[in-house]
Amino acid sequence: MNKPIKYTLEVKDGNARAGVIETPHGKIETPVFMPVGTQATVKAMTKEELEEINSQIILGNTYHLYLNPGDDLVDDFGGLHKFMRWDRPILTDSGGFQVFSLGSLRRIKEEGVHFRSHLDGSKHFLSPEKSISIQNNLGSDIMMVLDECPPGMSSREYLIPSIERTTRWAKRCIDANKNKDRQGLFAIVQGGIYEDLRDKSFEELSQYDEDFAGYALGGLAVGEPREDMYRILEYITPKLPENKPRYLMGVGEPLDMLEAVESGIDMMDCVQPTRIGRHGTVFTKYGRLVIKNKAYELDDRPLDEGCDCYACKNYMRGYIRHLFKAKEILGQRLATYHNLHFLIKLMNDSREAIKEGRFKEFKDEFIKNYAQGKESEWIIPKRIPATRDNTR
Repeated sequence: MNKPIKYTLEVKDGNARAGVIETPHGKIETPVFMPVGTQATVKAMTKEELEEINSQIILGNTYHLYLNPGDDLVDDFGGLHKFMRWDRPILTDSGGFQVFSLGSLRRIKEEGVHFRSHLDGSKHFLSPEKSISIQNNLGSDIMMVLDECPPGMSSREYLIPSIERTTRWAKRCIDANKNKDRQGLFAIVQGGIYEDLRDKSFEELSQYDEDFAGYALGGLAVGEPREDMYRILEYITPKLPENKPRYLMGVGEPLDMLEAVESGIDMMDCVQPTRIGRHGTVFTKYGRLVIKNKAYELDDRPLDEGCDCYACKNYMRGYIRHLFKAKEILGQRLATYHNLHFLIKLMNDSREAIKEGRFKEFKDEFIKNYAQGKESEWIIPKRIPATRDNTR
């Protein structure tokens, strides 16, 4: 049987990697940022605009699409690609993060998770088999196993049985996948901020390595100090298989992304750039800019001087501020467009720097401007070296 997902490592610069992921719907050059299309759409963006900014792959959310419009309906249209007229790769999450975020509205059992819809309170059940069935109907190129998503800063006592359940659920996901020839399945390594528990999770999952097209890191950027996230990234990422993609889930802050790339991560996603864009915050070379601030009322510069995106080439800060103050939808669209362009270009520039053997210099220069620039209030967290016995 042909594998639907193939990764080719082109070059390394330290642990940073440039590679290519081949999927049934095209190739993805890495490292890559993946915009999140929660409900078969990236908010405020048309598919043509996503193509303009060179979005190579987008995400769909299993939980939301299961509730509305329903995975059976999407399947009737021929899958998510045809439903939204997107002919490039798609990754779907398992629905687990959203379900586990429901708090008192869900109950975890060995067979799966019982939960109530956040839309109407109706009762539902999500098991590994159900998650894969939904994702099979959606027809994504890359599917995620259903894992137990522990809260940030969970204790060792909580994490150990959680990791073991995630491993059992991963095997059930493998067995449930009826489209092994055209949908790749990624494992999710958990373990919180404890290095030995990250080892435990990876070692348990690796017994099924032949069945996994790639590996994701979950349970990061969920409330732990950034120093801990960077330490875990530096520790566990280089241990993941070199011949498969490595995916850091839920990260979309530029400095975090560069730290991840330096540790060997290939893929990242986050709702942050679209969410903050809709609320008037944009990324610039010199840090975040809140365009609604009065300081930009008479500013005739683009959002980010030097940026070549459509928004920056055609509109000035003062006008975009006016759009937000007037509650015009165009302001949200332009800010979203710019933010996604910014992060996709950041990863493209990182890729070129890796190929040229200058990633560390590229990263340091970006940090110098972004974290210490005139627009930013960002504080650079210190990296804490990873150690095998740092179990806290």
